[in-house]
Amino acid sequence: MRTVDAAGLEIGDGRPPRIMGVLNVSAESPYDPSVFDDPGDAAEYVDSELLDEGADIVDVGLESANKRFDVLTAEQELDRLDTALEAMASTSGDAVWSIETRYHEVADEALRHGFDMVNDVCGFADPEMPAVCASHDAAVVKMASPPDLERPGAIPDVDGIYEALSRNGFTEKTIIDPAFGGWTEEKTLADDRETFRRLREFRGYGRPLLVSINRKNFLREIPGRDTEAALPASLAATSMAVERGAHVIRTHDVAETRDAALIGAEFARERCRGTVDGIGIEELDVTTPGEANRHLDRLDATATLADESVVRVLELTGLDDERVRTLRSATEETTATFALAGSATTGTKTEATATDGSGRTPAQGLLIGTPAGLGRVHERVTDAGSTLEDAPLGNALERPIERTGWEK
Repeated sequence: MRTVDAAGLEIGDGRPPRIMGVLNVSAESPYDPSVFDDPGDAAEYVDSELLDEGADIVDVGLESANKRFDVLTAEQELDRLDTALEAMASTSGDAVWSIETRYHEVADEALRHGFDMVNDVCGFADPEMPAVCASHDAAVVKMASPPDLERPGAIPDVDGIYEALSRNGFTEKTIIDPAFGGWTEEKTLADDRETFRRLREFRGYGRPLLVSINRKNFLREIPGRDTEAALPASLAATSMAVERGAHVIRTHDVAETRDAALIGAEFARERCRGTVDGIGIEELDVTTPGEANRHLDRLDATATLADESVVRVLELTGLDDERVRTLRSATEETTATFALAGSATTGTKTEATATDGSGRTPAQGLLIGTPAGLGRVHERVTDAGSTLEDAPLGNALERPIERTGWEK
């Protein structure tokens, strides 16, 4: 995983989760507490509500990305930049300053006058943006979007989001953002939830990951809360996002979000990283074949190996002698195994002591293997004509590992 240096602030694995607080100088922005047109008031807000509460980065929005509003031109954004520059000059706290824009002209002007990084909401739809950021040695957030300066974040499915992030390449200091939010009618709340479920896949780029999920609709709908009451839902998702690999959390609720992010970081999976005899070793955060496939794709390696990358464990109950024998036979010479309950103390040849309601107790055990190994078990069970093929075991062995349940 690449570490990005944003004006001295290191962002990446092994670093604390970074909090990006929001300052808007756009009158049309929907979140009133963060909107200012007076530089002095904006500076006071930054010091007291963002920096004092733990923000590492201040992200300044010049216009709302909401599709209900007309998109400003680069010249109109530049007219608003003066307010942001004056606010930055008037703050007393120390932070990395980010300019949210889709135009390379605005990014260049902001970086030349003291801003440290860029948050590109159109994902390099302006093809000059990468070169401008690179020329200033500036970190840049690339948000997944179509190649259109008027349609930020308008990609519904996860695979399309992943492909969009690749468009027009990366700089050495690119941070990626999969773009949560209801940007278009085609992109549903279910799409956002699927993106969140598969968040670890975006680590496949090997670059730091930013998420902006603060009080978003796809979270509010779950407990049935309006925006004002949605903070607990946001905080729960923040901990989960950091645990799943997010490095930067963009938020309006800095203090609370910082606490939630630290909890997520504390309980994230422990993975080995280091160098031994000049060989770098990093245990990747991979829990599904889909996540493994992203890393294999990054290295241009054999994608079929993804199905050998993780292990699934299924507990089976109600087994009779015939089914136990079938499972043992089906797992021979595969990357799967069947462990019968009690075999550790009575030997691996222990048979089920019960079957069919005759007074004997049914056996149980664990079926363990990679998705590919379990797939071969499924084929053998089917070829043997065993009742193990019946649901739910048949469905469990066939279903993609990314799914959270099987249809009944």
